[in-house]
Order: sequence, then structure tokens, then C-alpha cells
Amino acid sequence: MVNRVVLIGRLVRDPELRTTSTGKNVVEFSIAVNKRIKPQDGSPDADFFRIKAWGQTADYVANYLAKGRLVAVDGRLDTRKFQDKDGNNREIVEIVADNVNGLDRPRDDDGGGYTRPEPAAGGARPRQPVAPAADEYDPFADE
Repeated sequence: MVNRVVLIGRLVRDPELRTTSTGKNVVEFSIAVNKRIKPQDGSPDADFFRIKAWGQTADYVANYLAKGRLVAVDGRLDTRKFQDKDGNNREIVEIVADNVNGLDRPRDDDGGGYTRPEPAAGGARPRQPVAPAADEYDPFADE
């Protein structure tokens, strides 16, 4: 039997990191995954999934991802049953992520834990090689 889920979507809200009583880190977040065919009846054009990650994956998500970021999630489906505070029986289906990867770069105004490297001492950034113009390039010329 196989229980495998692979999703690509955007974080709906910032991840929430917490630590269990045994000292393990766990993060919870939700992503929106666009539907392939946009519904004509006005219903939402995305599906929303709850995701939970543990350990190093939880640390990565909490430190480097934020609301709006595009992510790939690889994991498994898990169901939990519990009673809410009113005594009603509830069941939740969520994805327990084995791997989460950020697929885009954070925006400059995004507080997602990523900072752009500062220029080297002296204020100058390393120069990037410049490609020759199309009419200047000779692949057979001796270098």
C-alpha cells in the first residue's frame, strides 16, 4: 500500500512553530493549491491543505518560509480524531511532510528569514563576466 502526497502551492499564512513536551519541534502551516480547471460556479479556484512537519524540516519551514511563498511538499496523508471543547467528535485530514522545499525567492520586503548578502569590504560587488556581443563572438578564435 502507498500513502504519498506531492503538492505545490503557496503558504496561506506564516508557519507556526512549537515544541512538544518531549523537546521535538513541530510546525503547522497551510497551503493553497490552484485547481487545474477554474470552476464556473463561483466556488474557490484553489484547494487548501493543512500541513505538519517535524524536526529539521520544521526548523527549515519556520526559519525560511513565510506567507505567500511557493513551496513543494512531499509527505503522507494522516487522519486524527478528537473531541473539541464542546464535546463534539471531530476528524482532521492533514499532510505530514517529509520534505518541504521553497520554490521561489523571498521578496525584499518579505521577513521570511532570508537576507541578501552584503557587498564585500570596500563596497564593490564581485564583477560578473560579460558575454560578448553576438557579432563579436568567434567560437574558433584562439584564446
